[in-house]
Amino acid sequence: MALYFVQHKHTEETCPARDPAAGAMLLTHINPLNARKFGVNILGDAVLDGQHTFVLIVEADERAKIENFMQPFRQAGTVEIQPASTCEVVVERAGC
Repeated sequence: MALYFVQHKHTEETCPARDPAAGAMLLTHINPLNARKFGVNILGDAVLDGQHTFVLIVEADERAKIENFMQPFRQAGTVEIQPASTCEVVVERAGC
């Protein structure tokens, strides 16, 4: 499985956390068991306080699976998916 860094950004006006129903739906969606149904393994997630930015570190064998998994977030804003590597891998290959 390949490693990816995922970033979702939205505006204050489209913030899903402002709507209790939307917030509950997104929490259910990012549950690790649900993510696995999409072929995505969530290794970590965080919201950057005050910035309306949600980040994930995930594994998947195809980028398309992450694209599919992140579809609900596109309703509120942008989604960027970038290939990533662990620090150990970067050191082993002697460069970023």
